[in-house]
Amino acid sequence: MSTAPNLIPYEGSRPLLASQPLAALPGHAVVGRVTLGAGAWLGAGSVIRADGHFVRIGDGLHMGRGATVHIAHELYPTLIGDRVCIGADAVVHACTVGNDVVVERGAVILDGAVVGAGSVVEAGSIVYPRSTLEPGILYAGRPAAPVRALSPHERLARAELQRARNLAAQSEWNCRPMATSAAPDAFVAGTSDLVGSVHLHEGASVWFGCRLDGREGAISIGRLCNVQDNSVLRAGTGGMSLGEQTTIGHNVQLSDCIVGTRCLIGIGSRIAPGTSIDDDTFVAGGCVTEPGQHLTGGVVWGGDPARPIGEMNEAKRTAILNIATVYAAYADALRAAVPE
Repeated sequence: MSTAPNLIPYEGSRPLLASQPLAALPGHAVVGRVTLGAGAWLGAGSVIRADGHFVRIGDGLHMGRGATVHIAHELYPTLIGDRVCIGADAVVHACTVGNDVVVERGAVILDGAVVGAGSVVEAGSIVYPRSTLEPGILYAGRPAAPVRALSPHERLARAELQRARNLAAQSEWNCRPMATSAAPDAFVAGTSDLVGSVHLHEGASVWFGCRLDGREGAISIGRLCNVQDNSVLRAGTGGMSLGEQTTIGHNVQLSDCIVGTRCLIGIGSRIAPGTSIDDDTFVAGGCVTEPGQHLTGGVVWGGDPARPIGEMNEAKRTAILNIATVYAAYADALRAAVPE
């Protein structure tokens, strides 16, 4: 099932499409300063968002269910070449991706990275910030490291397999963007899905494609907390609380856990049931916790399983507070562009 493209303006800029997409499945969103080439295929719940910078994408994009493309506010745009295939739940964030690249399911490419033409980023891999991936190479791991050179035949086969997986994925997507209670200046994006008991405090925001399940216990999203695109939150019987000025990055999974104030949960992280995260904690992208794990504050956590990898510094603390402010401004701009 295909729908008309869901094009959302941002501060007077509307997405520019070279042609109607081959498919634009339910729940997708294309926001702001996006230039999208011909022949795009947009899976259910996929998000391309260009608010604090621009996104430029060539012809033949194939984007899987729940995948996310975004920018770094006033720092990095996202540039994607021709015939790029992005798998389900993958994130392409504030980076440059060459022609004929395959980004498999659940892979994450982070800020300032450059991915060479004809390369493949294997499922679940993390391309660290400002990395350079050479053309025509298979990369895997966290951080993504070269595995071997790809023959043209293997690269084409990997691309065709990823497109087939995208096509076979479920095409339905629920859009129920209604919180149980929300402050007047809270924001819930129209392609999100909130069920059960979900409460948003002042300036809190829930972004495109997010799925929040508060049927077993209530979810409380604190003041100026932002839950970014395609993240999935499931509360347990004890409920889930996210502290004020906390950021939940793109495509994060939170299950039956507690997150303190002024925290950052990095892109693509997986937070297991029973995890508790203290105030002032930085969780690096792609981090995976163990059930019941306690992440102490003032520490940078990363890896699988999560372990301390550094100490919080003033730059990280300031960055977390800045993200909270920036996301409140994004929400104000979108609320003005799409009145309720």
